Amino acid sequence: MAEPSDHLTGQFHPHIYMVPTPLLSTSTATFLTMASNEPEPFYSSPYTTTRWWSKDTVAIVTGANKGIGYALVKRLARLGLTVILTARDRERGLKAVESLGDLGLRVHFFCLDVSDPASIKGFASWYREEFGVLDILVNNAAVSFNDIHENSVEHAETVIKTNFYGSKLLIETLLPFFRRSDSISRILNISSRLGLLDKLKSPTVKETLLNEENLFEEQIEGVINLFLENVKNGTWKSQGWPELWTDYAVSKLALNAYSKVLAKRYEGRGLSVNCFCPGFTQTSMTHGKGTHTADDAADLGARLALLPPEQLPTGKFYLGSSQGVYSKL
Repeated sequence: MAEPSDHLTGQFHPHIYMVPTPLLSTSTATFLTMASNEPEPFYSSPYTTTRWWSKDTVAIVTGANKGIGYALVKRLARLGLTVILTARDRERGLKAVESLGDLGLRVHFFCLDVSDPASIKGFASWYREEFGVLDILVNNAAVSFNDIHENSVEHAETVIKTNFYGSKLLIETLLPFFRRSDSISRILNISSRLGLLDKLKSPTVKETLLNEENLFEEQIEGVINLFLENVKNGTWKSQGWPELWTDYAVSKLALNAYSKVLAKRYEGRGLSVNCFCPGFTQTSMTHGKGTHTADDAADLGARLALLPPEQLPTGKFYLGSSQGVYSKL
């Protein structure tokens, strides 16, 4: 998903070690940690070094009939993976598959609405019969009802239900299918910098999410319920929630926290869980505004999803922009 103008500022945290690098580097993608001022080792592009995947490697990309999701399907299919494109609108999804076919790319399609548990159940049943095992899940499907400079929470429940609970339920439903081989299965949640903890001004909520030893799904859902309660009683503006695209930001805040919980739970068990913020991308959500195209963002997202097993981290939040790529524990 693309984000509003917060990503245009270029004002990154002062403690981020920064090395400017093109979004589309042909040889390396630079990953730097926000946890210290020391850069992590450069990771060579998996396109030109270790090709661990094959046509038997299966990837699912949700919300993929257009934008970053569509571009990710295109990139992964071109790299030779078996890709399932999902979209909640059947007609648009089939048109996307047809357009990829015109490019010589064969992908599979299923009509999936991640906000609907019955749709997720139906998808899982179909997937079990058709493929059985899963290597990569890219949770891209998400919604926002605000224009770039708007901040309404009128549709907060729908945004939370789709962006957080939908992704969470899909992950939980598909967990038994992950192959968890030596190549390590991967979940890449397309997230947002708007959901980083520094956007929170509520010390209580921030303390809850920073307490990693005692952070579980219950605590995250408690934060969500508090936000929705504030929305209902009209106090959300004064409770320290993120100020830009508040409902969208809170949904991604929860997704980031859940990703951290999952990463910790499955560390060393053949499953990697990371988040990727594509930055201010030219999509329909931004009315074509942005610092780079959906193809640019997808190129970087695919690089992260396809890192060689020996270089694949877990529990990271990657921030991509035209200025570089950063990662956070």
